[in-house]
Amino acid sequence: MLFDVDGVLVHGYTGQLQRRRRWDEHLLADLGIDSSAFTEFFIKQVFEKEVLTGRKALISALEETLPKLGFHGSPFVVASYWLNRDSHINMQLLELVRQIRRTGQVRLYVATNQEHMRAFHLWNRHGFENLFDDMFHAARFGELKPGRGFFERASDILGAQSEPPLFFDDSEAVVEAVNAFGWEGVLYQDVSDCAEHPWIAQLLSQHA
Repeated sequence: MLFDVDGVLVHGYTGQLQRRRRWDEHLLADLGIDSSAFTEFFIKQVFEKEVLTGRKALISALEETLPKLGFHGSPFVVASYWLNRDSHINMQLLELVRQIRRTGQVRLYVATNQEHMRAFHLWNRHGFENLFDDMFHAARFGELKPGRGFFERASDILGAQSEPPLFFDDSEAVVEAVNAFGWEGVLYQDVSDCAEHPWIAQLLSQHA
């Protein structure tokens, strides 16, 4: 069973606009960086193209770009600010994951478009290491969801499965790609999408 991060395990950036939470709302007031410029010149031009796929480290990429945005302090300041404000954990879902793990009947994974630093931050600081067996992230694979290569790499690690892996994601494009790959993709909007899934509901009722 696999779970996406943003919009699923973490309340944050999601294509579902009514649920989106911004980490950069006070970026200008706090660090003097215009959030629109940061999105345009860093997120779109550098982060999505080079950092997420592991071709460039986050700190190096920030160090190159921030002076162009008028910020001349340490890139670690911005990275720390970003990580700490983009970690609103979905505690309801994590409690459900905890219940699923206690059954001992299923292996649990994180599958997400992340760069290395945030992936480790979530794994180590926010307790993912205690709930999940592994984290599959874009920088590790050099592939982004919904690209087929991402699922091929994950499948290689998972090995042969008796049932199609169950994958919860907030992106319709990813869910479609998951289903096309032969897994079962479920569009996540709230915790009931997971809790009321027939297989999970039956599993938990058997171990109540």
